[in-house]
Amino acid sequence: MTIKTMRAWRSNTKGLAGLELGEAPCPEPKDGELLVRVDAAALNYADLLMIDDRYQVRPERPFVAGQELSRPGRPFVGGQGLGGTVVAAGQGAGFAEGDQIASKVVYGGFADYAIVRADMAMRVPAGFSPEAAAALPIAYTTALIGLTECTTVSPADTVLVLAAAGGTGLAMVEVAKHCGAFVIAAAGGADKCALTLEHGADIAIDYRRGALIDQVRAFTIGRGVNVVVDSVGGDSTLDALRLLSWGGRLLIVGFSSGTIPQLPANRLMLRRLSAIGVYWDNVHDRDAIVRTNERLSKIVASGEVRPHIGAVFPFDELPKALTALGDRGTTGKVILKVAPSTAG
Repeated sequence: MTIKTMRAWRSNTKGLAGLELGEAPCPEPKDGELLVRVDAAALNYADLLMIDDRYQVRPERPFVAGQELSRPGRPFVGGQGLGGTVVAAGQGAGFAEGDQIASKVVYGGFADYAIVRADMAMRVPAGFSPEAAAALPIAYTTALIGLTECTTVSPADTVLVLAAAGGTGLAMVEVAKHCGAFVIAAAGGADKCALTLEHGADIAIDYRRGALIDQVRAFTIGRGVNVVVDSVGGDSTLDALRLLSWGGRLLIVGFSSGTIPQLPANRLMLRRLSAIGVYWDNVHDRDAIVRTNERLSKIVASGEVRPHIGAVFPFDELPKALTALGDRGTTGKVILKVAPSTAG
C-alpha cells in the first residue's frame, strides 16, 4: 500500500513555540535508501540548537527534513537518531521490508516515516527495544568515533568523562570500558553517580560535593588523566586541561553549558596536549562510519552496551520532551515514542 501522508513536527519559527504538529507528504526512497516507519526517535541537544538557530546546520525556514527528498513548503524538524522498521527499500539498499534498524538522519525523525541512507543504517538484534535502538546511532557512534577514530583509547589510559550521566556521557563510559580504559565518571548528584557505576565506570565523582579538579587530583595522586571527554564547555574545559597529564588528549564533544571556551594555547604547548574536536558527518567520514557501525553492531550483540532510557514521551508531547532535555532534568537518552500512522 502506498503511504501518501504522515504526521510530522514542523518548525515554522525560531524556538519551541514555533513547533507545530501537522500533516506532511510521506517521502519515497531512492536507490540506496530506505523508507522507515519510525517507532522511536531519540532527542539530542542538537535538536534544541537547530530549533533555536544555533546549530551549525541552519536551513532557512520553512525547511524540510531531508530537503532533497520531500516537497518544499512542508517543514518539520529534528529527530537525528531513530529506531524503526523498514517499510520499503530502494535499489541496492541491502535491507528488506520488516528489518529492524537504527540509524542517524540529518533531521526528520520526528515523524511517522523517515528516509534513511542504507549505508548509515545498522541492524538491531532481536529483542532490542525500539527505544533502546533509537539511543544507539548518535550517542554510541559519537563515542566510538571519539575514542577509536579521533584518538585510540587503550587499557593504559585513564579516561575522565564529564556529564557522564547523560546519553552521550553514558555511551562514552561504556565504550571507554570496551576499550579497556580505567574510567572516572563525573556527574552531579549521588543518583547520577550511581548510574554511571552501573554502566561500567570504575569510580564516580560528584562535582556537587567539591571542586572536580581537587577530587580528581586527590584520586590520581596528582598524576591527572590521559583523556578527558568534555561535552560541557565553559569553565569545565579549563579544569579539564589542568587535569590532563603529559601528552593528554582533550576530546571536545559539545558545549551543553552554553559557553564555548577559549583554550589557552600555552598550556597545550607546554604539556604537549592535544585538543581534538569530536564531530562526524556522512560526507567526510563515510569509511569511519562504516567501521563504527560494524563495531557497534558487534558490541550491541555481545551485550557490552546497554543504552539507558531516562524518559519516554508520547509523540504529541515533543515540546515537553525537549524542555525536559534542555533543563537537564533527565539521565541517559530522552525518547519520543512514535506510534505507527494510519494515514495513507
